[in-house]
Amino acid sequence: MVKIRLKRLGYKKNPTYRIVVIDSREKREGAPIEELGHYNPKTKEMKLNKQSALEWVKKGAQLSGTVSYLIKNCDENGALIYNKKTEQKLSKKAQAKLEQEKQAQKEAEAKAQDANVEAPEAESKAGE
Repeated sequence: MVKIRLKRLGYKKNPTYRIVVIDSREKREGAPIEELGHYNPKTKEMKLNKQSALEWVKKGAQLSGTVSYLIKNCDENGALIYNKKTEQKLSKKAQAKLEQEKQAQKEAEAKAQDANVEAPEAESKAGE
């Protein structure tokens, strides 16, 4: 069976990968049938020949889980479209503090609105 999977390169604790078409019985670093691109997980840099990869899939090649994710999340040029997670996980204390700050801000806005509403009424009474 032919698979499209990652071939590990790089040194200790700094992996880089090549995306290769390879016989499933070969070693991880075995001789590939074709090299489709490369991927660096630390910098999220990728270059992939997407058309060639899709042709191999049509011919019956099986995708590994990571390679299927990479193919789905790349543009037509083969560059990875990476969305950074913007939401941070906060501790319970930090969440409580944030909620208190929001409530204090709402109360301050409400007081400011009340002051703005009362001021024109006082001016109109003084003008009479």
